[in-house]
Amino acid sequence: MKKLIKKYIVPITLLVAFTTQVSAQRKRTTKEKTVVTTTTTRSTTSRRVPSTKVTYRTPKKKVVSVRTVPNRTVIKHRGQDYYYANNRFYTQSRGRYIVIAPKVGFRIKVLPTNYKRVRFNNHTYFNVQGIFYSEVNNEYEVVDPEVGTIVYELPDDYEKVTLDGQSYYEYANVLYEKVQVNGTRAYEVVGIIDMN
Repeated sequence: MKKLIKKYIVPITLLVAFTTQVSAQRKRTTKEKTVVTTTTTRSTTSRRVPSTKVTYRTPKKKVVSVRTVPNRTVIKHRGQDYYYANNRFYTQSRGRYIVIAPKVGFRIKVLPTNYKRVRFNNHTYFNVQGIFYSEVNNEYEVVDPEVGTIVYELPDDYEKVTLDGQSYYEYANVLYEKVQVNGTRAYEVVGIIDMN
């Protein structure tokens, strides 16, 4: 009888105990907390939107100009001179310098100190006051962000626009839609206004 207990009962008891312990561990690990990111968008906008389809809530934008731009850097872009100083781009008109949003293709050698790194689709952008830069050959080039890119704040001088009866935000020809990401207000790129 002792041989029977040693040969069959003890191993079966150990096997049952081991199996129970393993399944108990499995049950414990399946109770991990899962955080779900929900982004609700109603966007049906394609990537490029003709400027004729966009209606601005304020028909005329206030133009900011200055008489001089000290310590400026001249940037040639498509045969025209532009000026860069104090983290802003300027163009010259009638003896004054007008603040502009930089066009795609502008390049600067050093990013302003207040940039924010934005990652989307394995691509890293550097966002400075609503302008997206990408690193190219040890310089930073102004680029259009990809549709779906998320930012958490817009520049102060964004504009409200309407497209196909829906409200959006626009800055530097980039259309944004207000969304929620993990309960936080954010802005998703939904299109680029084509100015041609």
